[in-house]
Amino acid sequence: MAAIQYYDVILKPIVTEKSMNAMAEKKYTFLVHTEATKNQVKEAVEKMFEGTKVKSVNTMNLEGKSRRRGMTVGKTAKTKKAIVTLTEDSKDIEIFEGL
Repeated sequence: MAAIQYYDVILKPIVTEKSMNAMAEKKYTFLVHTEATKNQVKEAVEKMFEGTKVKSVNTMNLEGKSRRRGMTVGKTAKTKKAIVTLTEDSKDIEIFEGL
């Protein structure tokens, strides 16, 4: 596969009750490209959001769920989540401010 650019790594933020509560501890949750590494996620967050410094990145691979439609059985797409922890002196990420 071609090299993943930093703007292709982060697909969208995950906005759930649990992820919103974690923002008080400067932890932000994103849906990321399935082949992105922790270093690529760190680089993407620091380049896309000015003034942020990443302390750590935790990732988890989520398998697709089984779905049925009559007799036909299929699976949804695999996804990958990343929980990004920012340093104490880092700026907050603005896309979560109005939520």
